[in-house]
Amino acid sequence: MKRFYKEVSIADGAVLLDGRPVRTPARAGLVLPTSALAGAVAGEWRAQGDTIEPRSMPFTGLANAAIDRVAPDPAGFARPLAAYAETDLLCYRANAPAELAAEQAGAWDPLLDWARARYGVAFAVTAGVMHVAQPAATVRRLAEALLARPPFALAAMQPLVTIGGSLVVALALAEATIPAEAAFDAAHLDELFQARQWGEDELAMRARTARRQDFLAAAEFLKLL
Repeated sequence: MKRFYKEVSIADGAVLLDGRPVRTPARAGLVLPTSALAGAVAGEWRAQGDTIEPRSMPFTGLANAAIDRVAPDPAGFARPLAAYAETDLLCYRANAPAELAAEQAGAWDPLLDWARARYGVAFAVTAGVMHVAQPAATVRRLAEALLARPPFALAAMQPLVTIGGSLVVALALAEATIPAEAAFDAAHLDELFQARQWGEDELAMRARTARRQDFLAAAEFLKLL
């Protein structure tokens, strides 16, 4: 789409283009819950050149999702994210090599310890990839912690959980227990370890760079709420 506006402004949390409110894909008003987020979304629109590039507007995309997809049914949106509590990445450890197992323990054990203390839950941790059932109380409590978040926060949690493969990592990041870069690296520890051991594959590196960009954008979106 070619750029069709000159001026970008904000009024009562709404982003305006030449004085007219921006609409979501479902035609709702793009109204942001905080001035910081409104400023960031407006900045994305100001930064567009002659052509509007949606890929360069992650905050706008997450805000659209919060309004159009999450707000009408927060529980339904959160349900597949809550299911990650049943298969959380941090509970599946390597048998070998010893160096990888040690790195996993060093990065993941503190996050599980935090979740145990924060939510009063227990985890079943296993070596290998065979499924191990988590306590029902743990799955329920982590789901409650996710569902307690408002629609804009849930919209940001979606890429954090799905890219990282871990509800625990996403919750720790959302509660400022771990920085965004460290959270991404923790969730990609196995991949980064293999890259150090055997060298980078260019396609894999490009894909990881794109995931990192989306992950960090979602983390910043949360900070602006």
